[in-house]
Amino acid sequence: MRRTYLTLLAAAAILAVGSPANATMPIMKKAKELGFTYIQNCASCHVDKMPKKESKGEPFAEAGKFLMAQKAKNKAKEVDVAWLKDYKAK
Repeated sequence: MRRTYLTLLAAAAILAVGSPANATMPIMKKAKELGFTYIQNCASCHVDKMPKKESKGEPFAEAGKFLMAQKAKNKAKEVDVAWLKDYKAK
């Protein structure tokens, strides 16, 4: 009985830590305010939960690739979610 309880507790802890990022992050909040309903969580732009500078694979989904291209094009320090107005969501 105690082992089952500990197993369930451990599973709940793993799920809590491994859950998708909360939509209260500033970039998510701004995307919601601007009406980009297809931006649901971090996975809308990132393949991984958080981008890695030295990623061996492609760290960005299609929307993320678009935003990074816009960042380079505009020579901006940071991504501006408002650029998504020009993105054609698939």
